Amino acid sequence: APVPFVPGGEAAGIVSEVGPGVEGFSVGDRVIGSTGLIGGFQEKVLANAKASRALSKNVGFAEATGLLYSYGTGFYGLKFRGDLKPGETLLVLGAAGNVGLAAVELGKLMGARVIAAASSREKLSVCLDRGADETIDYATEDLKTRAKELTGGKGVDVIYDCIGGDFAEAALRAIAWEGRFLVIGFTAGIPKLPLNLTLLKSCQVIGVFYGAMIARQPELLEEISNELWSLLEDGKLNPYVSARYALSDAPQALRDLLDRKVTGKVVIEANR
Repeated sequence: APVPFVPGGEAAGIVSEVGPGVEGFSVGDRVIGSTGLIGGFQEKVLANAKASRALSKNVGFAEATGLLYSYGTGFYGLKFRGDLKPGETLLVLGAAGNVGLAAVELGKLMGARVIAAASSREKLSVCLDRGADETIDYATEDLKTRAKELTGGKGVDVIYDCIGGDFAEAALRAIAWEGRFLVIGFTAGIPKLPLNLTLLKSCQVIGVFYGAMIARQPELLEEISNELWSLLEDGKLNPYVSARYALSDAPQALRDLLDRKVTGKVVIEANR
């Protein structure tokens, strides 16, 4: 966006005004809405009605924000790209972040044995609280060796890689026969994987581009959205909000994200 601009792509709150021709929403409704890519960090937000959804009273504003970003990526990746099956082993890299924790929680819901990998015992403690079965501290443990140990030498069936960098190859070397390596993001840098490993393991390296899917497959987005909102409203999903910042502290919230000081999700509250 051209500067200056207000960041923030999603916001939850109470409807104060409804535009002409808008149906299905009224003043006073609790809603979650998308602003596109900018304009969310404000006291009053203009949201597109087609990209908004009414919230039931049992869903908090903070828990609702970002649901389709983190859990949408996870559900699309694990179910539709990785074909994760009950009883399989799932390794999540960067498991303490918002996207990683969503994958941990969804993996358990889908019946997998979940191994969470992160860079500190404190972060891994959060992963265990969110349902992870086993953990790997890749700051002190060898990722490949430990993953193989935890699977009795078999290797992991599905890898959910949020970080890339040198960890990607180490994880790929611990994949099981016919395993699936899901490429989610590159916070540690874009890796270069030796493709001979895919032959030796008869495995797949699969890209998970949730944003592009939204534009290319709107019917799939609707299916994913409906299922995730149903799970949230039924209490089967419980997004972890680790910190809440005042609107005036939004720069600090972004700095904490960049400095990797955050576990789970953080939110900015205009009335805090």
